[in-house]
Amino acid sequence: LFLRTSEFLWQEGHTAHSTHQEAHAYALEILEDAYAATMEQDLAIPVWRGCKTEREKFAGAVVSWSCEGLMRDGKALQMGTSHELGQNFAHAFDIAYTDERGALQRPWQTSWGASTRLLGATIMVHGDDNGLRLPPRVAPIQVVVLVARAGDGVIEQAERLVKDLRHAGIRAELDPHTDVSVGRRIVDWELRGVPVRVELGPRDVAAGQVPIALRARGEKTTHALDGLARAIPAILQAEQAELLRQAIRLRDRLTSRATTIPEAIEQAAAGAAR
Repeated sequence: LFLRTSEFLWQEGHTAHSTHQEAHAYALEILEDAYAATMEQDLAIPVWRGCKTEREKFAGAVVSWSCEGLMRDGKALQMGTSHELGQNFAHAFDIAYTDERGALQRPWQTSWGASTRLLGATIMVHGDDNGLRLPPRVAPIQVVVLVARAGDGVIEQAERLVKDLRHAGIRAELDPHTDVSVGRRIVDWELRGVPVRVELGPRDVAAGQVPIALRARGEKTTHALDGLARAIPAILQAEQAELLRQAIRLRDRLTSRATTIPEAIEQAAAGAAR
């Protein structure tokens, strides 16, 4: 849905520089500091950075650089590109500027872009059989506080917790819908990929200990109700790191290194046989 021919939103940039060295440095800065950083730090998707072959580079470019991620089905996905255009387009479209000496010069240009395929990559890298698993940094809802059963001040306690979480800058949501079964609501929140789910019931409030479900790990733990809002940021950071760790482990397990074309063909055939 989010891949080639269906991409419906692009982020794209173009720059012009006075020297080849400046254009080269800027193209790599975009690749590393903008694209790769966003993919790895925000989307928790590790990417290989590299230079495209002559056959695969952008038409008219001198060099095309790309970030390549590995999806859970073992397929690679080009997630963002940055191109050095040299002076090719400046000559083709008669683009010039006046330098400090008053002479006309052809600029050295760059072009770079990413698209909604990043959404597809996030789904394909982190999703599992239970639905989405969203990195906390980009999850619309980072924490859901689910009221398992009302009574004994549970709703009031849940509302206070959500308020404290929001005050701490956490994107938190309250689920007070006790008219729907707990199991059904848990499945729904798992499908939506919410990183952390806090479940509150009368016994939990009375004991001062609440169960916390961690979506990235597929585990449940408990935490003291007192101070939970202060602890959540560190929990979210750990879940972000866990998703990246899992994605790196998958990528490394499915990646083989080859130094020659025949070796690459042999390893690809062996991988297909597995």
